[in-house]
Amino acid sequence: MILVLWDIDRTLLYVGETDRLVYREVFQQVVGRPPAVLPARGTGVTMPLAVRELLASNDVPSEDIERLTGDIIERMPGQLANHREDLLTQGQLMPGALAALVAVRQSDLFIPSIVTGNLRRSAEIKLDTFGLSSYVDSGVGGYASDNSHRPALVRIAQERAEKVYGEPFDRSNTVIVGDSLQDVITGREGGAPVIGVASGKTPAAELTNYGADRVIPDLTDVVGLLQLITDVVRSE
Repeated sequence: MILVLWDIDRTLLYVGETDRLVYREVFQQVVGRPPAVLPARGTGVTMPLAVRELLASNDVPSEDIERLTGDIIERMPGQLANHREDLLTQGQLMPGALAALVAVRQSDLFIPSIVTGNLRRSAEIKLDTFGLSSYVDSGVGGYASDNSHRPALVRIAQERAEKVYGEPFDRSNTVIVGDSLQDVITGREGGAPVIGVASGKTPAAELTNYGADRVIPDLTDVVGLLQLITDVVRSE
């Protein structure tokens, strides 16, 4: 079996400005003033790292950053849940995402799950809001709430899948599908080939140059995607 680890944002779905709105609101709640600078869009960095950068770039004293990071992280999923309607009105599924998820889920060859810079609860809120939860086994995924170092999430997901499905997972039977340079780095350093999807902010050439094993423009060619997943595993 092949463990297929989907990225979420700009690979499967796009949430518009909702994530940035949540950062703004929670920063205001915790720090007591609005942020002048928000995290960059579409970078793929884990939420704990994004929160630390948010605090530092808004002149929060360094001695307070670790404590406030924990406070913000604790509040983020609940605040995101308050904006489910905004997720739907401002966001959208990425082209081909639903059909691709269905095809991977229906195949006996694949175990679909998640590797993401989102906290687990935030990831589950996004997937549930867009009706995607049933197409992945989120219980064996890797999330920013597990480790802020994104490459470490690959092994976390592999170990969880081993416990549930009773077979070992490593680079020879794990594939990441994602849109950002962080997805490529996650696979390259974490131990999984990467299919880059040029549906986000990173051009196809840059994904290739950074080390993606294959690059596709989007998820609309479902048959081709299924073949690519098996091809990149066979080439390992």
